[in-house]
Amino acid sequence: MKLYVIGIGLIGGSMALELKKCYSTIEVFGVDTNEAHLDEALALGMIDHKGRLEEINQADRVILSIPVKDSLILLPQLLDRLSENALLWDVGSTKEELCKVVESHPKRDQYLAAHPIAGTEFSGPQAAHEGLFDGKPQILCEAQKTRPDLLIWAKTSFRQMGMYLRFMEADDHDKHMAYVSHLSHISSFMLGKTVLEQEEDEQNIFDLAGSGFESTVRLAKSSPDMWAPIFEQNKTNVLRILSSYIENLENFKRKLENDDIADLHQQMKHTNQLTTILNGIKHNN
Repeated sequence: MKLYVIGIGLIGGSMALELKKCYSTIEVFGVDTNEAHLDEALALGMIDHKGRLEEINQADRVILSIPVKDSLILLPQLLDRLSENALLWDVGSTKEELCKVVESHPKRDQYLAAHPIAGTEFSGPQAAHEGLFDGKPQILCEAQKTRPDLLIWAKTSFRQMGMYLRFMEADDHDKHMAYVSHLSHISSFMLGKTVLEQEEDEQNIFDLAGSGFESTVRLAKSSPDMWAPIFEQNKTNVLRILSSYIENLENFKRKLENDDIADLHQQMKHTNQLTTILNGIKHNN
């Protein structure tokens, strides 16, 4: 089996490692605009060969793991070249526009819109590792449009990587990701920006910032090259949830200005239920 991984970073590289474990005869080809990433991936045993987009017709499986804005352009071109029994899936954080751009493509049934919820703030081949997907959800959008035999292979392989499956329509996926992922990244970026603007002494940031600050700005270390296009692609949903978030911040500010600490306490106590939700959700494989 020939697997082509387009974009050798955290997700693409980790999937390559997992699939090499799952399938002993797999041969992995890496495609990346960054030659250093390919050299790293070869040295790490993540890929077996450097590949080229022009060779995609030789692939049995293709992982598209590049910024979503670039995927919109490349995805239809890749499907044009795909052999008749090959499967291509992407791992991007937005899905609605991707699904729309190939909805009438004659090889639409060879594409699976997938999103593993397994990212970190790190990027590049060195960030990839085995076990990244253990116990993590794999979101599959419009899975009913993927050819049944290819879908069965994908579902089996994702489960072998340790993931459990969730099925959504593309627009629902993007809406929910704006709530629980994209807003978190915006908050982290803007918190970091605010502190950098207000705290002129970098040593104070280093010395005085506790674990709460560090964990809250962790996502601000994420790649702007990846996240700016995500915000752009999911603009409508992001703007909607941003308005609600800003309204809550303004409300918090007013309560504090008016010394309404009792109500602030009650709001924070209500929000504590997130602990129960995040610790207690069960899933079905």
